[in-house]
Amino acid sequence: MPLSLPDNYRQILIGLGEDPDREGLLDTPLRAAKAMQYLCHGYAQSVDEIVNGALFASDSDEMIIVADIELYSLCEHHLLPFIGKAHVAYIPTGKVLGLSKIARLVDMFARRLQIQENLTRQIAEAVQQVTAAAGVAVVIEARHMCMMMRGVEKQNSTMNTSVMLGAFRESSNTRQEFLQLIGRSK
Repeated sequence: MPLSLPDNYRQILIGLGEDPDREGLLDTPLRAAKAMQYLCHGYAQSVDEIVNGALFASDSDEMIIVADIELYSLCEHHLLPFIGKAHVAYIPTGKVLGLSKIARLVDMFARRLQIQENLTRQIAEAVQQVTAAAGVAVVIEARHMCMMMRGVEKQNSTMNTSVMLGAFRESSNTRQEFLQLIGRSK
């Protein structure tokens, strides 16, 4: 019979040389298991569930940007956090997405084990799929604990990733406008 998630954390503590029966660690395996389940709850969500019909008719064909969406994720290589913010833009073609839904899509994908490069693409492709936008742009800036707490231990490094689809990829002016509006271009 496979071990339960709390039992697995208990085994990790033993493997580290700790005594999981000491007072301070008695409930740690269960707390750690619950925390991991919460940090990875994006697997239990879907794009359709998040959007929940919040797509509205609109004549707007100008760029819509939701900037500085904080995100918390775990890298799939070390299970350590990366923390940052996402900037998401799209150019609507008859429909706009409810404002909170963009932040919720960011959260859903961030709450899965992965690398930042894939997270950026997943968000962009989901917004494109839902809105059928003329273009979608996503930039993520994040600090990775796997670089800060271990390995090279670089405290001030930030990773930036971007995905540009449609008009943002095809038009340097559109891309430049987006980057200026989020403060990433001079």
